[in-house]
Amino acid sequence: MANMKTEANMINKRDLMAANIRWLLCSQICWNYERMMSTGYLYSILPTLQKLYKGNDLKEMMGVHNQFFNTNPMVGGLILGMDMAIEEREKKEAKEVITGLKTGLMGPFAGVGDTIFGVIVPTVFGSIASYMALKGNPTGVMMWMLVNLLIIGLRFTLLPLGYKQGAKLVTEFADRLNALTDAAVLLGITVVGALIPTVVNAKVAYVYKSGEVTLKMQEMIDQIMPSLIPVLLVALVYGLLGHKKMTSTKAILFVMVLGIVFYNLKILG
Repeated sequence: MANMKTEANMINKRDLMAANIRWLLCSQICWNYERMMSTGYLYSILPTLQKLYKGNDLKEMMGVHNQFFNTNPMVGGLILGMDMAIEEREKKEAKEVITGLKTGLMGPFAGVGDTIFGVIVPTVFGSIASYMALKGNPTGVMMWMLVNLLIIGLRFTLLPLGYKQGAKLVTEFADRLNALTDAAVLLGITVVGALIPTVVNAKVAYVYKSGEVTLKMQEMIDQIMPSLIPVLLVALVYGLLGHKKMTSTKAILFVMVLGIVFYNLKILG
């Protein structure tokens, strides 16, 4: 029977820890455009495969796990844990289920992980930490280090969670992944919008003079809309990044040149 287990082929805490450490350190080893994270995934689950399979079955399952795979490494441990639980129970008969599981979850999990750990956390905590550092407050550095340590600790809990819940976790959260992603995106946009007037510093230095009349352009702009120039600058960069040939490096260089030119023309200060 496929679902019969013996003590020798049962996955224990040591196996979970080994897979967890391998995923944490090596999930993106040998990353390439053909298979992306497949090598890291195979390396992480390899001790489990060696415990569950022998001979040709082991080679076959190694081939299955060396196919294209790409998701966010922060939450990918969940998929790995589910995979281990299903293969422990069903062995080779779960080959198609495992392939479908990885293919179906890697996209939604990537969206959630990239949004939360790639955008929200760095934007919120990174901006706070950097702002405090600019003010000479060392608490910002310590806070940033603490956040990253907490993320590492969280990552260690996800793979055992995926293993414990197994296929049940997929059905419970399948309908909530899109809602969670949309909520995280909305929060990220709100935070970025709030950062524009506090972090981006660009003021109009031009002063219009006619006879005894003096008009400071920055004061007039502030009466129309405070922080209008930073908003326009961010909108310009955002628009530039929408072009295919434009990269973030080119955008940074463009802003630097623009700032130097406008400063020497006494337009911006």
